[in-house]
Amino acid sequence: MNTATTTIDFALRESSLGYILLALSQRGVCTITLGDQAAPQIEHLLQKFPHAQLNNDHPLLNQYLDQVVAFVEAPQQNLQLPLDLRGTPFQQQVWQALLAIPIGSTSTYTTIASRIGAPDAVRAVASACAANPVALAIPCHRVITSNGSLSGYRWGVARKAELLRREALYTHPES
Repeated sequence: MNTATTTIDFALRESSLGYILLALSQRGVCTITLGDQAAPQIEHLLQKFPHAQLNNDHPLLNQYLDQVVAFVEAPQQNLQLPLDLRGTPFQQQVWQALLAIPIGSTSTYTTIASRIGAPDAVRAVASACAANPVALAIPCHRVITSNGSLSGYRWGVARKAELLRREALYTHPES
């Protein structure tokens, strides 16, 4: 995509799991990141969209960011945001499969690979999860290894564990 004339609106907000950056293109939310510091997330956005004009005045920006922060604090339902997902056809297929994982549940990389008809592509599924541009909106944090371990998470395994704990708390309050 030619980003020379692209406008990307973005905003940052602090949450109990660190800073959340949300970026919005003309087509929808194109980036959601989590981090301990704001500056590296802004730098990542600049690298991802090097020719874009960056703004922070889109009328829906704060509304969408409010939804993401609310999800982090009390994940009672999946995020319902218009998404602008940019990825390969394989990544898109994996991301669609991740959307089918119910809140409070997990799946494995192996199960996702089988679900999309590529049972030998477990590592490619893991790579597609790692390339997910919209943390939380595409719930890659709900994917674990076949032995039940959390494995990697682009925004930190501790965040992944906490997100899963919070989701379980809201979907299974007796736990």
